[in-house]
Amino acid sequence: MYARTITIDARPESVEAGITHTREVALPAVTSIPGCLGMSMVADREGGRCIATSAWESEEAMHAADTPAQSIRERAAEVFGATPVVEEWEMAVMHRSRPAPEGAWVRSTWVTGDPADLERSIDVYRHTTVPTAEGFEGFCSASLMVNRATGRAISTVTYESREALERTRQSAGDLRSATVAESGATVQDVREFELVLAHLHVPEMA
Repeated sequence: MYARTITIDARPESVEAGITHTREVALPAVTSIPGCLGMSMVADREGGRCIATSAWESEEAMHAADTPAQSIRERAAEVFGATPVVEEWEMAVMHRSRPAPEGAWVRSTWVTGDPADLERSIDVYRHTTVPTAEGFEGFCSASLMVNRATGRAISTVTYESREALERTRQSAGDLRSATVAESGATVQDVREFELVLAHLHVPEMA
């Protein structure tokens, strides 16, 4: 399975309108495209960064949607008032303990490493990161998306509330340090977001 992320650094005052547009217009349009497995969106209302993720049953299905997806992105860019950055990924790991409730938050970590070592990084995530994170307060799910050509990856861990996310910062930081040391990857960025749209229907891949 594959995923496409759309990252928009919007003006904070445009975020609410962008969320509404994504929920009411983009979501039904994207999920009506054959091969789509749903869509999610996270938002930093204060900083303005929003990331929409669409999941696809195959790389072919994702690319077949390029033309309709382009027009959807262009309209979203107008609403958000910013240019979207598009990236494509392979879904490597997906594990859910329970559905994310209303008010859930996520912590996303971007890492990079040698593409030749990517399988080792996936194994470390699957066998170390996921089981450990599952024991954290408020844990809902964990996913890993990878780009095999560049060696980049995104880990996203979802918590039931902002409070749970905040209380796990130290534990998550310790786990992150241990796993990147084991996998040989380098952390590029760590960000926290509100989960404003949760309609991804990717099956268990742990």
